[in-house]
Amino acid sequence: MVSVLVVTDQSLQRLALRMLLAAEPDLSVVGEAASAAEAVHLSASLRPDVVLVDGRPAQADGIETVRRLAEHTPRTLVLTPAGDEGYAYTALHAGADGFVLEDAALDELVSAIRVVAAGDAVITPGLTRALIDAVRQKGTVYPLRRASTVDALTARERDILVAVASGRSNAEIAQWLSIAPTTVKSHVSHILAKIGARARVQAVAFAYESGLVRPAA
Repeated sequence: MVSVLVVTDQSLQRLALRMLLAAEPDLSVVGEAASAAEAVHLSASLRPDVVLVDGRPAQADGIETVRRLAEHTPRTLVLTPAGDEGYAYTALHAGADGFVLEDAALDELVSAIRVVAAGDAVITPGLTRALIDAVRQKGTVYPLRRASTVDALTARERDILVAVASGRSNAEIAQWLSIAPTTVKSHVSHILAKIGARARVQAVAFAYESGLVRPAA
């Protein structure tokens, strides 16, 4: 059973999400929060598998919620408004583990919760290209955690990181390099550890910001 904490300042949205998710046999909504402080408190006491955060820019402490939650163990999935990739980019750097557009279908949201709970990152197809474009346009606006992180990667790890940044899945990378998908997954885990990232989407941002991948002309 995957436990979920819902975070949004909209009472009707909290009720709707609770009802929709509770209908899934393998999901359980263990709590609701309306602010960053409440989310952090409940997360510490309830220890949910996934925290689902309302990512509307109008919710002033949305990014702060993601940032504070990232300091602890729960994995965070952000409901992202369409047409505001800059917000998703900021949430990415705050430590979000995945993104789903707020108008996504229920099955897409449920699938994303399961993926994030399993320890993987998720970003819906409709947001992937826009987010990568936002990363490209931003340039290196955040300092890298360690100056030598790129040098710490092996040649194979660099190849895989470049492939990840291009949007390839583990299966596609495995076929390209003629190795097992489990080997690719292991490499990706090592890459995330070396660059200090929590999620695959953060690795994409790192690849562009470090200069390992450069925007096409």
